[in-house]
Amino acid sequence: MDEMLTTRQVAKYLNVNEKMVYSLIADKGLPASKVTGKWLFPIDLVCQWVENGTQNFPEQAKLPPYHGLVLISGADDLLLDTLVCTFNLKHSEHMVLSGLSGSLAGLKALRKNLCHIACCPSADENNDTGVPFKDKEIAQAPAVVNLCHREQGLIIQKDNPLGISSLKDLSHKGLTMVNRRLGTGTRQLLDRELKRLGIDAESINGYETCVSRHMDAGLAILNGNAQAAPGIRAVANLLGLDFISLCWERFDLFVNKDNFFDQGVQLFLAMLKGKVIQRTADELGGYDLSMTGKMVYPETGNDDEQ
Repeated sequence: MDEMLTTRQVAKYLNVNEKMVYSLIADKGLPASKVTGKWLFPIDLVCQWVENGTQNFPEQAKLPPYHGLVLISGADDLLLDTLVCTFNLKHSEHMVLSGLSGSLAGLKALRKNLCHIACCPSADENNDTGVPFKDKEIAQAPAVVNLCHREQGLIIQKDNPLGISSLKDLSHKGLTMVNRRLGTGTRQLLDRELKRLGIDAESINGYETCVSRHMDAGLAILNGNAQAAPGIRAVANLLGLDFISLCWERFDLFVNKDNFFDQGVQLFLAMLKGKVIQRTADELGGYDLSMTGKMVYPETGNDDEQ
């Protein structure tokens, strides 16, 4: 397990008083988890949080010259998995390697030039752009290409035997949930919604039980180990489970600008306009491809341009 800091320790690490730590949790998204009434802070995620807020970030060493390998890091998604597999079958002279690390870690890897592409949720149906870089950092910002919009919510048992209708029902007795780990966009969404509804995460049985992938969360429901989990509709559909929608979010590819025109990167981006992604989205459900392949940043002024 990654090292966990107490409130006092993280306050010392950030050079703030302990009261300020609680404000950072509530207002600035400081990664934290409440266990037996006490806040604990995973040191690796706290470090990522600090780095993601850094202005005038120093220039990192460049990735080596392209030699046929495209490195992808970040969030988990079924459409992305299909594209990676299809690419590797189709292009014998190139290979895509995808490392599941969570949204924050993926962006950190991109910033450190450890990968060519980072995958990250960026916006929801409320038009919260959510692009994780500030205006003052735009000069160093990656190119952003939309992969899809996807439906986020709660994966629940088939036929909903517990009568779950909203997040408020997660704290009911007799219900056990399984959660996504800290640093994932799905976990951030859940925690934000629980806070908005005034729900104490500690009151939810299983809140501290975390898995890495959307599919792992769905399988926990299918196997009867839990009755609810945050995740995407596509997984619920694939496993024959029920689903309660919370929002649609934009899911983007953040591409290292120095490597944007590398042959493998361009071949991968070209697949966003292909038949495989459309067919897979239609079969799974829970996806909207109306923006797929569009350059989100920098804006081109041409909706048809990739």
